[in-house]
Amino acid sequence: MARALFPHAPEPWIDLSTGINPHSYPHTPIPGNVFARLPEPSSLERLRAAAAEAYRAPSPAHIVAGPGTQILLPIIAGLVGATGTAAILSPTYAEHARAATMAGFKVLETDDLGDLATSSLAVIVNPNNPTGRIVSTDDILALAEIMRAKGGLLVVDEAFMDVSEAQSVVGAVCEGGLIVLRSFGKFYGMAGLRLGFAIGHPAVTVKIEERLGPWAVSGPALHVACEALADADWQVAMRIRLSADAARLDEALSAAGIRVFGGTSLFRSIRDRRAQGLFQHLGEHGIMTRRFQERPDDLRVGLPDEKDWSRLEAALGGF
Repeated sequence: MARALFPHAPEPWIDLSTGINPHSYPHTPIPGNVFARLPEPSSLERLRAAAAEAYRAPSPAHIVAGPGTQILLPIIAGLVGATGTAAILSPTYAEHARAATMAGFKVLETDDLGDLATSSLAVIVNPNNPTGRIVSTDDILALAEIMRAKGGLLVVDEAFMDVSEAQSVVGAVCEGGLIVLRSFGKFYGMAGLRLGFAIGHPAVTVKIEERLGPWAVSGPALHVACEALADADWQVAMRIRLSADAARLDEALSAAGIRVFGGTSLFRSIRDRRAQGLFQHLGEHGIMTRRFQERPDDLRVGLPDEKDWSRLEAALGGF
């Protein structure tokens, strides 16, 4: 698609259209036998234990792993009888609306948090993609209590929470009525590994696991993720590095006269009447960003790899 839009752009392309960490986790070599045999149940148990520790879940029984959170969305939506509305705090990641529609819900996309309390299925992406909006822990827990009391479900997608762990509500899932999603690939820079987690009451996670079936997580993913989730030193150092990278990107955008209005330390969000012009300008320099057809003044810019900073800063300098 990028080449079709910008046929004369220089190569290689710099893809800043995602919010994926450009500094991938440096895992040890994957043993050859991992590719040659089905994953052992004991490997999955080790992964659940590592995830419970890393995400501060009540126990491994509160964790279910799947081949990416996108696969988990329609399964989770299907746990609630589709007799009403799925309310999604928007604008946000479009797959939540698609999954709820597939499950038979009438979908309400709203920017009013109060609307979520009227639904059977409520969805909050926290921090939000693409705006970076944070809903307070108190507001989320209050909504979870409302949903629990009426037999509904609140889904909190914490795909970008690894960079700001203090805001996570994983510890509250034991009360029920709440499922938290965590994505492995974004923070660890390995989206192609396809791994994500649903964290909730064991009575719910076992139903999700049944729908996924056996061997939902590949052997290579088990090997890499068990290492990465247990590597607290790398996690701390990476949060510091990403924060510095985000500040550097803010400075480069500011020098070009572009205001950053939100985001996380994995991506920055722009709201500017010149957003389409910036998308075009960067594209002509072989740098792809994420635009939004329904919001032409918005643009999301991810972090470049170390070798690509000079090229990005030079392109911004010419805007």
